[in-house]
Amino acid sequence: MRQLKLKTSQKIGAGLLLLLLAFALLEALLHGTAPYLQRLDQAFALPSLQEPLGTDQFGRSMLARMGAALRLSLILSLICVLTSATLGILLGVVAGWWQGWADRLLSFILNMLLALPGLVLILLFAGLAPGSLLMLYLAISLVLWVEYFRVVRAITRTQIQSSAMQASHMLGFGRWYCFRRHIWPALVSPVFTLAAFGAANAILALAALGFVSVGVRPPTAELGLMMVELFPYYSDAPWVLAQPVLAVFLLVLSLNLLAGGKRS
Repeated sequence: MRQLKLKTSQKIGAGLLLLLLAFALLEALLHGTAPYLQRLDQAFALPSLQEPLGTDQFGRSMLARMGAALRLSLILSLICVLTSATLGILLGVVAGWWQGWADRLLSFILNMLLALPGLVLILLFAGLAPGSLLMLYLAISLVLWVEYFRVVRAITRTQIQSSAMQASHMLGFGRWYCFRRHIWPALVSPVFTLAAFGAANAILALAALGFVSVGVRPPTAELGLMMVELFPYYSDAPWVLAQPVLAVFLLVLSLNLLAGGKRS
C-alpha cells in the first residue's frame, strides 16, 4: 500500500488540531475548575493568572468552559465520523461490488435522504428529543454517511472492472484478498479526506444547533450555545464572546487544512 504523505498545508492543519486537542486535555488535568461553577461576584472578570481567559456573565471560568466545549465537539465529531465512515464504506462496497437489488435499495434510501438538506434533517431529529446528545449523534451520522457511500460505491465499481482485479479472480484469490489488495488502497485517500471534512461539518452542525438553541441544553459548555449566551454582552466583554467563535474557526480551519492534500 502506498504511503500517505502530507502536504505542508496538511501538516499545519494537523499541528493546529493537535494544539487544540492538547489544550482540551490539559485543561481537564491541570486547571481543575468545574465549568458549571457560578461566582456572580466575579462576572466578566478580566483575564488573570487564576483565570487566564476570564469569566462569563455568571462568573464561570472561561478556561474550564472552553476546555469542556472543545472536548465535547472533538469527541462527538470523532464518534460521528467513525460511525458514518464505517457504515458508508460497508454499504458502498456492497452496492458497488454486488450491485443488483442491493444497489437499487441503497440508492433509493440515499435519494430519500438527499431530498432534504442535511442541516434540516439534523434539526428534525434534534427536535424529537431536544438536548439529547444521542439524538444529535444519530442525526449527524445519518447525514455524513451519504458521502462515504457515494464515493466508495463509485471507486469499488471502477476497481472490480480493472485488469488487476480480474487477474486476481482468475488466479483464484478470494474476495477478502481482492478487497485488501485492490479496493482498500484506492479508498484510503478519499476516505481520509472525507473524514476530515466530515469532522468539520459535524463541529459546525453542533455549533449551529447550539446557536439556535435546539442542541444541548444549558449549563452544558458547548461552543454554539456559549456564543448565543454571550452575544448580548458583546459590547461589555467582547473578549469573552470571541473565544468560542475563535475556537470554532480554528477547529474547522485545522480540519479543512488536514483534508486539503492528496496522497502520492
